[in-house]
Amino acid sequence: MNAPAATRRYRVDGMDCAACALKIETAVQRLPGVTGVAVNVALQRLTIEAEAQPAAAEVAALLKRLGYAARPEPAGAATTARARAPCCDGDGHDHDHGHEHHHGHDHPHGRAHDDHGGEHGDDHFGHSHAPETAPPWFAARMPAWMPAGSWPTLLAMAIVAAAFVVASAVPAWSHAVWSLATLIAVAPIARRAWAGAMTGLPFTIETLLVVAAVGALGIGESVEAAAVVVLFNIGEMLEGVAAGRARAGVTALLDVVPRTALRDRNGTLETVGADALAVGDTVVVRPGDRAPSDGEILSGVSDMNEAPVTGESTPVARRAGDKIYAGAINLTGELRVRITSAAADNTIARIIAMVEEAQEKKAPIERFINRFSRWYTPAAMGFAALVAVLPPLLAGQPWETWIYRGLAVLLIACPCALVISTPAAIAAAIANGARRGLLAKGGATLETLAHVRTIAFDKTGTLTRGEPRVTDVAPPGGAAQTDAAALSAALAKAAAVETGSNHPLGLAIITEAQARGLAIPRTLDGSAATAGKGVSGRLDSGLVTVGSPRQAREAGALPASADALVTQLESDGKTVVVVSEDSVALALIALRDEPRDDAVAGVAALKALGVTPVMLTGDNARTAAAIGAKLGLAVQAELLPGDKLTAIDRLQQAGPVAMVGDGINDAPALAAAAVGVAMGGGTDVALETADAALLRNRIGDVASLIRLARAGMGNIRQNLVIALGLKAVFLVTTLFGETPLWMAILADTGATVLVTANALRLLRLREA
Repeated sequence: MNAPAATRRYRVDGMDCAACALKIETAVQRLPGVTGVAVNVALQRLTIEAEAQPAAAEVAALLKRLGYAARPEPAGAATTARARAPCCDGDGHDHDHGHEHHHGHDHPHGRAHDDHGGEHGDDHFGHSHAPETAPPWFAARMPAWMPAGSWPTLLAMAIVAAAFVVASAVPAWSHAVWSLATLIAVAPIARRAWAGAMTGLPFTIETLLVVAAVGALGIGESVEAAAVVVLFNIGEMLEGVAAGRARAGVTALLDVVPRTALRDRNGTLETVGADALAVGDTVVVRPGDRAPSDGEILSGVSDMNEAPVTGESTPVARRAGDKIYAGAINLTGELRVRITSAAADNTIARIIAMVEEAQEKKAPIERFINRFSRWYTPAAMGFAALVAVLPPLLAGQPWETWIYRGLAVLLIACPCALVISTPAAIAAAIANGARRGLLAKGGATLETLAHVRTIAFDKTGTLTRGEPRVTDVAPPGGAAQTDAAALSAALAKAAAVETGSNHPLGLAIITEAQARGLAIPRTLDGSAATAGKGVSGRLDSGLVTVGSPRQAREAGALPASADALVTQLESDGKTVVVVSEDSVALALIALRDEPRDDAVAGVAALKALGVTPVMLTGDNARTAAAIGAKLGLAVQAELLPGDKLTAIDRLQQAGPVAMVGDGINDAPALAAAAVGVAMGGGTDVALETADAALLRNRIGDVASLIRLARAGMGNIRQNLVIALGLKAVFLVTTLFGETPLWMAILADTGATVLVTANALRLLRLREA
């Protein structure tokens, strides 16, 4: 029997695109004992599964030969959002908490998440944007403002500059000096190309560059050869800078959580590390402080700026009993807060974890491009070879001229810009949404949302505030007792069976009973809920059920004489529930839930985008119609959970449908829709269930999410035009002899920089 595989993770600096991931994955898979490799470009993380883990030094040495710097993420190290170091990009999972981290990088959370990095694209080109660490003597002389990994670029530029001075001073030495400069500058690239060839990837962009540079020297174009090497290094450096900026859009979230907290221990205040807080600890959050973790206010009243979590900068009043989120800024009064989440599991950590995982998931268009590159690459290489040999062989053209053009085509052929065009845009769009409280779980979600033309909404807690209030407690027609005492008793019994419920109607009934000072009896064996029908529980007096009039009629509990009153209450836009005991109706309870403040504007914004909104609700038709008329959308009412699934299936016959719900009662419908969108201000359900979450609980954010998705897909199309268009233009000019080698390299590295910079524009996308 084989020993179970152990897992180890590494941080890999300089890994900035799918081609890098493919090179690393191919190389590491060849190490003895390795059974699985996953590479996450967005997090710059390598995960190795092996029966006997290779030594960390062996892995680091292998990746160094390929042009990357790797360091292990030690198991058991504390990795929270508090121990931020300059090199951290917010990566890391699967660690215990309570130990110092000694590797100069940090992680936002400690929960284990599966990597999905095994699918990185099938292109056969790899390159490294941030080559191996600079020699100490060189690093000490690098300007502080230069980005990490810039030393090969500076060194190549210095060598070429020296060659220019010498060649200008002694023209007779020109060819020899330029050739020597080229060979020295290309040597680090050649070493990486050789390492790639030895690990199963012989046709990397480093290989192409070395062939082009040496070929140019062979035909006497030494100046152009040197220029190609310098431009390649500059392009690689710029790509690394752009990729780092994209990652910074997410990792900036780490800065919103303080490093320390003021803990109250038996009346004594002590300053402790925020990562040392445990669930149940009490902390004091003074005006101007940020909440060190998620918690519940024990005492005090204050206005809180919750923009780090929800993206909404308008202060929100919070008081005893309310929840606050990690990173929220206390603006006015002092608060005593009971911690409800450890540092590694607070809302900010969960948001970062979700965004990181989202960046791992590929959109269908991205997978298509990766498959496309699989045949594109060898075809392009073959074409370059034909350009070099066919004209001389068939038409007697000069070999030197067409070898030169073939070398240019070879440089143009690299698909790096094409491959990075999609993930760069998706990463930027996800980062932008995270800052605005719009969380999308991956490129597939964004791509589907961009094509959605119908949005289905739940009513209670989604289109409405989810805070209904009891407006009437009325006797059912034909009841034996109709006095106030009997109605109060019925309300108390309803509150008893609703105790423990998280449904807005149940909470409203409990709140009303408490407000009236009623004694709420205890159930004998708890309560049982039936989805879409009601809840029941056994009391000393009998089996009490709280359900819809429809359910009460089916059970024979609601007399026909009550129909007129039910109709009247529902016509007023109220939801009616029937309280019955042993199949005898005791009272009708009417509740009303008002639409959210931005619901009308949010529905109108969707219509302006060409999206049709529709309400799917289990509430009665009259109440639903009253709300629908106020908001201006179509309504399908009195739907059980199974009916909602049928409605969504019917709607999806005309195209993909998104479902917006509260993430709990609508879980089946959220799962059935092409995209499930959960409402919820940073709750576990909103973050963990549906495909997307709206942390600000605003209907208007549904339109914002659609606009973001469409902008992301539009950006991808622009990137594809840039990547393929530049290649097409340079290919034509090359065949006509108008493209020198130094310009051909811009068709790849220049295009890569352009598409990445274009993708970064999504980070600046603002509210409509």
